[in-house]
Amino acid sequence: MATKVHRYAVSLEWTGNWGEGTASYRAYSRDHVISVAGKPAIAGSADPAFRGDPARWNPEEMLLASLSACHQLWYLHLCAEAGVVVTAYGDAAEGEMQEAADGGGAFVRAVLRPVVTVSAEIDAETARALHHEAHAKCFIARSVNFPVECEPEIVVAA
Repeated sequence: MATKVHRYAVSLEWTGNWGEGTASYRAYSRDHVISVAGKPAIAGSADPAFRGDPARWNPEEMLLASLSACHQLWYLHLCAEAGVVVTAYGDAAEGEMQEAADGGGAFVRAVLRPVVTVSAEIDAETARALHHEAHAKCFIARSVNFPVECEPEIVVAA
């Protein structure tokens, strides 16, 4: 069986040089711009806990958003294949990162909490079960080294 390889490329430009570069820890901004040709740029920074701009996306939020979006995309795909009609989907994902004594850190868990509305004729348990398969296939969840839990809520439309 042939393996498909997909390659991705993004550009990142640091925009936080206030004139002294990294002369000291407080001498520069963590601001940067992430871009891909033909797409809107993403204004990034560090988490505010690390002197970042709270109005910009930080890498930790983007990782969590990637987990949530990948799960959603797989779930919708599997529902379409199974004849489960989804009419609304939202997620309130949360992640937990722990800092280490050496200043580094790592995510230790993430929890996805999708709320999915399905059409009235759909069995809620079938809709719920597809979350397990979506999680098993999610490219991002399969790539991280921490547990990603999924606590779905299925709403059957009236």
